[in-house]
Amino acid sequence: MARTSPTVRVLLFASARQAVGRSSLDWPVPSSGVLAEELVRRLGAEFPKLKPTLRTSRFVRNGRYLGNGRTLVRPGDEFAVHPPYGGG
Repeated sequence: MARTSPTVRVLLFASARQAVGRSSLDWPVPSSGVLAEELVRRLGAEFPKLKPTLRTSRFVRNGRYLGNGRTLVRPGDEFAVHPPYGGG
């Protein structure tokens, strides 16, 4: 029986969704978790088109905006990428 690694649900909005081509990902993380800044770095490495968007995005873990990248993101968490929105 194959074991699946623990994951974080990554939600992608607006230009982040366009850069990746999907609205969400199940992203593998260590069972001990990963710092938000490291998760963002890995997403940018995996999806080069996403990298510029990540530089200007805000991040949300389980419905709360992060104040910095030192927040621990754990398996089972929801991590959202919110690029700047335009409109009027």
